Amino acid sequence: MFKGNFFHGLGYLAEGFRLIRQPGLRLFVIIPLCLNILLFALLFYLLAEFFAMLIATAMGWLPDWAWLQSLDWLFWILYGAVILLMLAYGFVIVANLIGSPFYGYLAELTEKLLTGEDLGVDGGWSQLIKDIPHALWREVQKIMYYLPRALGLFILGLIPVVNLVAALLWFLFNCWMMALQYVDYPADNNRVSFPLLRQQLAQRRLSALGFGLPVALAAMVPVLNLFVVPAAVCGATAFWVRESRLPLTQ
Repeated sequence: MFKGNFFHGLGYLAEGFRLIRQPGLRLFVIIPLCLNILLFALLFYLLAEFFAMLIATAMGWLPDWAWLQSLDWLFWILYGAVILLMLAYGFVIVANLIGSPFYGYLAELTEKLLTGEDLGVDGGWSQLIKDIPHALWREVQKIMYYLPRALGLFILGLIPVVNLVAALLWFLFNCWMMALQYVDYPADNNRVSFPLLRQQLAQRRLSALGFGLPVALAAMVPVLNLFVVPAAVCGATAFWVRESRLPLTQ
């Protein structure tokens, strides 16, 4: 059940950050990065507007005491923390939906750079546009896999005592999902279905969790999460190239 090498997995994200600086990959990093910056700014603006309205409503319910009305800064600190958390997880989901066609092609170019082998997927920009429905469907499959399991963990988290274990399971599940999310791009390029990918990653679960851990942590840091997505795609491709070709002896 726990095969693979956790410490090998930890190094793939750092390798991804090195790969995104390669001249042949930069274009397919810059384009989704620009889209992500626009998306991040829009989400931040909408959430800030929403919480400003929420704070104004909450302050309106309070008695008209000067010392209570002066606590609006405390509300902004509390809601600011909520904004950051919502922004982190919401951003990753939406960014992957928008950038999925670019990330698939980025994974293809990264694999070619690492192996010197051509996957035989030609067509350039026209093919990238044609692949949009397929790329979106792969993202929907991942969301459909994620939601019922996340709901189950959420329910466990409401049970006293059990919720202590649920917190650990929730974190491990997020690491697992990050590995699934990004290794899916090179797997799709190699005609591996999403169910089969889950089986293959399960055979190297420790390596997958090692890769997913720093990705999950970096995705929670505003600004850094703008860059972690393309780096995770490149790192996941390095994971795919090396881990999928190793015998399961570790």
